[in-house]
Amino acid sequence: MRFLVLGQGGREHAIVRALKYSSSVTEIHACPGSDGISRDAICHQVDLTDAKAVESFVKRHQFDCVIVGPEKYLVQGISDLLRSLGVNVVGPSQAASQLEGSKIFAKEFMVGAGVPTAAYEVVSDVAGTLRAAQKFTPPYVLKADGLADGKGVFICPTLPELKTAAENLFEKKTLGMAGQSAVLEQALHGFELSFLVLTNGHQAERLPLAQDHKRLKEGDEGPNTGGMGVVGPVKVDSLLEQRIEKEIIEPCLRHLQGTGLLYRGVLYIGIMVTPEGPKVLEFNTRFGDPEAQVILPQLEGDWGYVFSKLGNGELVPLKWKSVHVACVVLASPGYPSEPKKGVVIEGDLGTQTSSSYFLFAGVGKSDQGQWVTNGGRVLNSIGLGSDLKEAVQAAYSQAKSVKWQGLQMRQDIGKNQL
Repeated sequence: MRFLVLGQGGREHAIVRALKYSSSVTEIHACPGSDGISRDAICHQVDLTDAKAVESFVKRHQFDCVIVGPEKYLVQGISDLLRSLGVNVVGPSQAASQLEGSKIFAKEFMVGAGVPTAAYEVVSDVAGTLRAAQKFTPPYVLKADGLADGKGVFICPTLPELKTAAENLFEKKTLGMAGQSAVLEQALHGFELSFLVLTNGHQAERLPLAQDHKRLKEGDEGPNTGGMGVVGPVKVDSLLEQRIEKEIIEPCLRHLQGTGLLYRGVLYIGIMVTPEGPKVLEFNTRFGDPEAQVILPQLEGDWGYVFSKLGNGELVPLKWKSVHVACVVLASPGYPSEPKKGVVIEGDLGTQTSSSYFLFAGVGKSDQGQWVTNGGRVLNSIGLGSDLKEAVQAAYSQAKSVKWQGLQMRQDIGKNQL
């Protein structure tokens, strides 16, 4: 089968690599891909917002299946366009993608489905935000309604900090259209889990649990990021898993059917396990990044076959290896606020062992042919092992193969699971 992967980051490279080791896959393409991904796939530069260009592209190459990586393409409606052209697509419809594209839509969906989540108010100006804050206890959590490249959540310990965040959103327009309205919600306390399932909108096949490390610095300090590392599989109490299935997954599937939303893809549910039980923080309508990097290598089987069936609305029973995987993110200087591009990367990016390798996230090539930083999260250092300790050690050992000025990397990924 001929596959096309849309996107250019570490998640997409992880998908490409999974397809590379799938016996059913004969050819892998990526759009736009990257200098790093081009080592494993044929990359194309096509304007995905141009319907005629997309139609010409897919008809020329006759792809058997297209996997949509980033949420922005889904929210823009790429899966609907491809399906109208008769293409097999892994990715929900534009309407269903509003579960990620709009925090307000997602909250209304949660309420309609009857799943546990934090109390909230919709706000659209500074005065309204401060009034609504009287219903909640600090820290205050303000979430921009639209897509904001991971920069739309503000955790504010005090009212003055909340006021500043609201001013930035509603008056200074720091996030543009994404911050025209927002959700103010009660902060939840506990520990976070990334719970992902493959779903056709009627049934679901769960993926191994993973735990992301969002903060930039050790000990979960510093600003929120897209994720500085992740480990999996994470073992939790069986009763907790049962509650997640009964109280969250099953009601979500019932509500998807009731609303008629077309969903063929990955449903990512960010969960906070509170003293009262699991509660939904957010939905994503695609693989997490970097969660995909540790989930994909765990499959005992052929991802190409699984994805092609899913695109046609059919779920395949999944089996998993007895392996642990760790992903350590190597970030550029200035990340997450102002990542510096063009910093020369020293070392061999092709270095790999039987239990470790790099995935390319924000990597490019200079005019002189040198590997350079080209984004915030630059490399994903992947380690595999028979247990978590072994996997983490492999990932950190792999990470030592490269360096650059101002490199940022947490040293405690997986520590709370060891």
